[in-house]
Amino acid sequence: MHSATARFPALAAAAAAALLLAVGAAGSAAASPARPGVESGAAPAIASRPAPADAGTVKVQISIGDFNGTFRAMAKLKLVTKAGRGLVGVILPDTLSSDRFGRFDAPYLKRAFATAGLPASQLKVASAHGADATQLAEAQADITLGAKALIPDPLDSGVGGAIESIAAAHGVPVIDYDQFTLGGSRRYYVSFNVVAVGRTLGRGLVSCVSAWGVKKPQVIIMNGGSAGSTATRLAAGYDQVLSPYFKSGKWALVSEPAGTWDPPTAAAEFRQQYAKHPGLNSALIPDDENAAPIISFLQGQRIKARTFPITGQDATLTGLRNILGGYQCGTAYKPDYLEAQGAAALALFLRAGLKPPASLLNAQFKDPSGKKASVPSMLFGPVWVTTKNLKSTVVADKYVSVSQLCKGYATACKAAGITG
Repeated sequence: MHSATARFPALAAAAAAALLLAVGAAGSAAASPARPGVESGAAPAIASRPAPADAGTVKVQISIGDFNGTFRAMAKLKLVTKAGRGLVGVILPDTLSSDRFGRFDAPYLKRAFATAGLPASQLKVASAHGADATQLAEAQADITLGAKALIPDPLDSGVGGAIESIAAAHGVPVIDYDQFTLGGSRRYYVSFNVVAVGRTLGRGLVSCVSAWGVKKPQVIIMNGGSAGSTATRLAAGYDQVLSPYFKSGKWALVSEPAGTWDPPTAAAEFRQQYAKHPGLNSALIPDDENAAPIISFLQGQRIKARTFPITGQDATLTGLRNILGGYQCGTAYKPDYLEAQGAAALALFLRAGLKPPASLLNAQFKDPSGKKASVPSMLFGPVWVTTKNLKSTVVADKYVSVSQLCKGYATACKAAGITG
């Protein structure tokens, strides 16, 4: 799930509560187990014993909680890799949708498979180059080459469905990666828990209102797309957190304009609402890119740093700099290496004809298209990043370079313990 890329068809907002049946922990990089059919709140780190995968001599103990930035957990799967044969095909979106796919997902996936012992000749990672037809052609080529598992991140559910139909006709299992194909026939789904991301945004705003001393919060909620799977699930998360504050009268929900993922549109909507409601002093904004022009506008209005809390998502360079500058209070960071390892692990089990252990699956995701299918899923939780943990999260993960981050923010970086 990448918030700035709204690729889902529109859905009714009223369906939000039914979209996710079991969710992972918010505020933690590793997701926690949840009871099927129940939406959990924040949960502690995984304490369950990893289940063994057993097929003849293949015995592996691995859990979703084992994945981290070291990639060491993937080495546990060497016996699974050895037991399988054939190609694994990965089909990513174009880099125009988001540069993360070229910068992070592709190299992380390659590293995950390599650490698990898969020869480079048995892995094919391709990008869409901006066209649905390219993704479909890549899937067809992979199947022709004898692929035993496909990992597509489709540009939209149309091409995703076409890929999954062709794969099913050839008996090739599919893992939906990052984006869910509505009405598809995938075997598993690997992504970040969008409702948990929403809760993280809500909790982040609450913590910043307190930390920045906003006495009477007058809040604007800038939703993502006005309808759609990603936006609806995000809203379900932050509404859970913020509704009690509004109902109690401690906070005032002053405005909630129609949602958008387009930064210029978001900025125009915010300016209109700010003119109507000059007392606005806090904003729930769904991602860093939408927050950026709004912050620029507020700076033009001479709003001082650390006085107007604003949230974000995706840990973009602009968002992180706005955090250092005191104009964005935090961002929901989703470490892509978790998705990469999770998808690679499942693919290796499928390639070997083995059923993945239950300890790798922590959710049942309900297809919101109306197909009523519940898909076994691996959903990870985000990390709320502020100046207090910038160094130990995005900097430690090399998600952003220190030279880029600190350019023009040397004093703020030093205060955050970031040097180099």
